[in-house]
Amino acid sequence: MTVPPEGLPLAAEFPAAHREQWQHLVESVLRKSGAQPADGEAAEQALTTALQDGLSARPLYTAEDAPAEPGYPGFPPFVRGGRPQGSAVAGWDVRQRHADPDPRRTNEAVLADLENGGGSLWLELGGAGLPIAALPEALTGVYLDLAGVVLDAGPEFTDAAEQLFKLYEEREVSPGAAAGNLGADPLGLQARTGDTGRTDALIAEATALAARCADGYPGLRALTVDALPYHEAGASPAQELGCSLATGVAYLRALTAAGLSVDAALGQLEFRYAADADQFLTIAKFRAARRLWARVAEVSGATPDASAQRQHAVTSAVMMTARDPWVNMLRTTVACLAAGVGGADAVSVQPFDGAVGLPDAFARRIARNTQSILLEESHLARVIDPAGGSWYVEQLTDELAHAAWAWFQEIERAGGQQAALASGSVGERIAATWAERSVKLAKRREPVTGVSEFPNLGEQPLVREPAPAAPGGGLPRVRRAEAYEALRDRSDAHLAATGARPTLFLASIGTAAAHTARTTFAANLFQAGGIATTSVEGTDPAAFAEAFSASGASVACLCSSDALYGEHAEAVAAALKAAGARRVLLAGRPGEQREAYLAAGVDEFVFAGGDAVAVLSSLLDEIIEIGAV
Repeated sequence: MTVPPEGLPLAAEFPAAHREQWQHLVESVLRKSGAQPADGEAAEQALTTALQDGLSARPLYTAEDAPAEPGYPGFPPFVRGGRPQGSAVAGWDVRQRHADPDPRRTNEAVLADLENGGGSLWLELGGAGLPIAALPEALTGVYLDLAGVVLDAGPEFTDAAEQLFKLYEEREVSPGAAAGNLGADPLGLQARTGDTGRTDALIAEATALAARCADGYPGLRALTVDALPYHEAGASPAQELGCSLATGVAYLRALTAAGLSVDAALGQLEFRYAADADQFLTIAKFRAARRLWARVAEVSGATPDASAQRQHAVTSAVMMTARDPWVNMLRTTVACLAAGVGGADAVSVQPFDGAVGLPDAFARRIARNTQSILLEESHLARVIDPAGGSWYVEQLTDELAHAAWAWFQEIERAGGQQAALASGSVGERIAATWAERSVKLAKRREPVTGVSEFPNLGEQPLVREPAPAAPGGGLPRVRRAEAYEALRDRSDAHLAATGARPTLFLASIGTAAAHTARTTFAANLFQAGGIATTSVEGTDPAAFAEAFSASGASVACLCSSDALYGEHAEAVAAALKAAGARRVLLAGRPGEQREAYLAAGVDEFVFAGGDAVAVLSSLLDEIIEIGAV
């Protein structure tokens, strides 16, 4: 092996590569794939993926795409982290959530977390979780001078805070050792409940708590800027960030009006964001959030030392599924990784059974160990800002920051977050965003593994104790899987009532080599709606008709290649209709044969990109109605 002379770049002997050369290579590949001819930038655009908020992921990024210098970790604009050392010294704070109303079980879970890698506690109190009066019992055995406590008590945050202050006094915890957050978030509560009548009074209460913390509890914050209500209503990343900025600014105004300095007011805020399985977008979101808040702090007159945003990441409830919940472990792992790489100060991983009910000990252990493995075995926190310098991440961060700032300005022009929530403009914009995303989910353009893709009709559902009802009345709570899970619920009800699932007959025309691709596609599609399938292979229309009659199904679907459709589809469709099929579908796009297939008895065509939810819902209507007759 020849060692190059010192100072000689290893790439010196290779010719320089240019973007135009790469684009020409893309052109040739596109032509071979049968795509429309495209030259130069058009060829590159053909491989570009559209994201929410008008953003896009291009297939190639170079140094030319790098935005302005993002600065250094721990220095404004804090894109690369809120602390110079990042999480490299002690890792991020592993913060697990507890909402069990039973104080004994909560205490057992709390101690298990703290003994096995947890760093702080996040407690749901009041109607949505543990009774406030039971807080001392739930924290029995907890060293409150070592473990931070984050409260979430909805409108009862003052009562919960008083209970915690009392505990600090009784256990002789030094005010300087107390750490955590009292969880006051009046605007987040307004978003959750739609109640506008109490917001001003609650902001006054939160301001009083902040003044108390600033004067006597330097490690305790009073307010949480919770962006989860917006994310869980279907908001895009830019909308989530913009709403959090508007909320933070509203609290900053209230705190400084009450006499706190800008630096002291900033020190009373912690921001809570969702982390989902879109790894790079989540990384960019946390980096952009720090940049945006640094700008707010700068124009407010804050010192650089007080301008870094304190961030709490929570794995997304929107991405969680009740069906095949084991896949949630993969989703939360990616989300946790992205939050850590993005620079979150504290991370909460939702247990994989969180969409079913109260998590059991195993699910909590998996959630906790997800973070422990990433920190202790994968050494994810050993590198400061591991995504820094990635041209894609830096560009995505910059574009997301601009999109979020535009939404923030729109909210401010509407009178601020409180007014925008009351007028319904925030809810309307988020609803429109979710409606667009719902179309992609319905068409399986955004697949949900284990639900809309690769469903398992034979899975045994998890049974968990119901979780306390969360506050409602304001922004809705949505999940990606909800439309498909509603279909599966209908199938389960039919199974319980009749002893059999709704069933569809697959007429697989030709040999396995010819029909397997579309037979597999069709079976996957129908099972996503809880419709079981039975398949018969061949080419004889009479044999298909006989098998259909014996199957007990009332609906059939043809599956094969385009070539064999041309030879057999019309005869097979006619035979199935004659055998009593109420509805005959064909898997694939019909092309020029559409009218001939329709005339022969085909009623509908199913294909990738079609509205799967609409098709499945109508099929269940028909099958279940026939079964009820």
